[in-house]
Amino acid sequence: MPPEYLEFEKPIADLEKKIEELTLFTSSGNIDLEEEILKLHKKADQLRAEIYSRLTPWQKAQISRHPSRPYTLDYIEAMLTDFTEMHGDRGFADDPAIVCGMARLDGMPIIVIGHQKGRTTKEKISRNFGMPNPEGYRKALRAMRFAEKFKKPLITFIDTPGAYPGIGAEERGQGESIARNLYVMSGLTVPIITTVIGEGGSGGALALGVADRVLMFEHATYSVISPEGCAAILWDNGSKAYEAADLLKITAQDLFQMNVIDEMIEEPIGGAHRDPRRAAELLKEAITRNLSEIKDLPPAELVRLRYEKFRKLGMFDQI
Repeated sequence: MPPEYLEFEKPIADLEKKIEELTLFTSSGNIDLEEEILKLHKKADQLRAEIYSRLTPWQKAQISRHPSRPYTLDYIEAMLTDFTEMHGDRGFADDPAIVCGMARLDGMPIIVIGHQKGRTTKEKISRNFGMPNPEGYRKALRAMRFAEKFKKPLITFIDTPGAYPGIGAEERGQGESIARNLYVMSGLTVPIITTVIGEGGSGGALALGVADRVLMFEHATYSVISPEGCAAILWDNGSKAYEAADLLKITAQDLFQMNVIDEMIEEPIGGAHRDPRRAAELLKEAITRNLSEIKDLPPAELVRLRYEKFRKLGMFDQI
């Protein structure tokens, strides 16, 4: 399946199309163009590295939403073994926009929770485009309490535009379900590692994000509102999303500088979707390393440090 290119990747797309045409021409046996093809490959790699070294926040937002970007289940399959999925909130229904269950990380039993978007149109609708309902967050809460009861580390993956704002969701207590998760996560006595793997949209993201270590992929985004939503509020013009993206400080680079996240995970050049296997290797290394640093801390110390970490957010030195 040919890769999908974003608007700012058009020069790369043009080069790779030319490479494809020359490769096809060479395979017909008419003429040997291997040397020219190699030169074009090198040029495409250099161009991609150059473009990705100077991305704007709005371009990063587009990458974080790329339809080919790996999702939670992709990382679970690549990084973990013996995954057994949990379903339902024991109160209303199952919500496919949240996946969770038991698994092993290099043999270590863990609990894993993450937002899940869809690939096909049918799956996107089934998973509500990665926007959970209250029953999704309450299913996640089941998994959190399971981790606490059996003293297993908790790994979460954030990738959502936000919690679903539908009438039914509000009637079933969307705000309460998110607040409940924040409250419970803050007091769990097991190690918690969270990674923003794509979009981190508002409270719908934070409901899985109260952790001892918050990691974030290089081209992921994490914000209280989408750039489009912010632009619509500030200027009554959603087309100014690129300006809003600059102001919101949504990138991993900005958030690391402000101590909102603890580590930025490098992505393969061109984004995680260009080399999902390598992205999973980098993610697994970061999670394993961070977990090893905190897994032996006394439970009371874990809770104290987590509390202090989040209390410090928003505190800045006056210049």
